[in-house]
Amino acid sequence: MKSNLILSLVVAAGLFAGCSKSENAPAAAAPAAAAPGSGPRVVNIQASDTMKYDVASIEAKPGEEIKVVLTNAGTQPKEVMGHNWVLLKAGSDPAAFAAAAVNAKDTGYIPAALQDQIIAHIDQLGPKQSGDVTFKVPDAPGEYPFFCSFPAHYMVGMKGVLVVK
Repeated sequence: MKSNLILSLVVAAGLFAGCSKSENAPAAAAPAAAAPGSGPRVVNIQASDTMKYDVASIEAKPGEEIKVVLTNAGTQPKEVMGHNWVLLKAGSDPAAFAAAAVNAKDTGYIPAALQDQIIAHIDQLGPKQSGDVTFKVPDAPGEYPFFCSFPAHYMVGMKGVLVVK
């Protein structure tokens, strides 16, 4: 009952926040070439109380090393508007993952039974917090979904894709 109330409040807050601001189409993160030996390419992603990432697409080369830095620019408490970043293997079902995540509060909305689908993730962040993860881009070209697994966030559009080509 309590989790249903929280979920309802999160969805209502997100819909209200989404209606009160105009949003531009999310920008694609350009694949900037890093100098050899200079470390991973950094992709900055910002999330807010509108339950959207400001980057909806990341282009990458097979085997490239990327560091994703997620910043929660929102103001609402982590318990009602936390954000994370989960990158799944190609062919995974992010909607099914997000549905299972609703019952995984104790593990930061990362379902233990589905961890084998994850390539990389950033733990749940509260307001004004940042987190990062560095990973090697898969060698196989394709589309790899990323999203926020906090309840209802995927459903309202907090998602994107890593395009490997």
